[in-house]
Amino acid sequence: MTSADLTGSAPADADAELVARAQELFTTTALVSFRLNGQFLAIAEELSRPVGLTAARWQVLGAVLHEPLTVAGIARVMGITRQSVQRIADLLAEQGLAEYLPNPAHRRAKLLKATDEGLAAVRRITPQHAAVSARMAAEMGLPALAAAAEALIHLSAALDALTDTPPADA
Repeated sequence: MTSADLTGSAPADADAELVARAQELFTTTALVSFRLNGQFLAIAEELSRPVGLTAARWQVLGAVLHEPLTVAGIARVMGITRQSVQRIADLLAEQGLAEYLPNPAHRRAKLLKATDEGLAAVRRITPQHAAVSARMAAEMGLPALAAAAEALIHLSAALDALTDTPPADA
């Protein structure tokens, strides 16, 4: 079935309609994502403030809770600039919440690792984080929350594919 079959109009008209609808959906998705980013950051600031962290510091610590990573690796996982991560990583190290370790794979790119104090700070956030998570699941319903998470993962993978693949007319 072609786009013309769906609309009953000429293929060029149908293609233009599909492109216009795709553009509208892409724009709506982007705008909602920007709003979601602000909403998540506001919640993260509220949760992290009582333990002396910021949302950004919590985010960087969270990236190295299970394994040390380079600053560039953290930036890739989080989707932010290496320079932003570097600044936050240095602050975390100054506070004793993280430490730099030698990297056997690369002499200059050290690994960042959460210290025991950093792990303890994140653990102090966990009860409030669990409470907000439970409230969100109650508000949306667990199946809808799971579907939203899956859709966002799929969206992120699609955006990665777009940025990894040059446009066809390039």
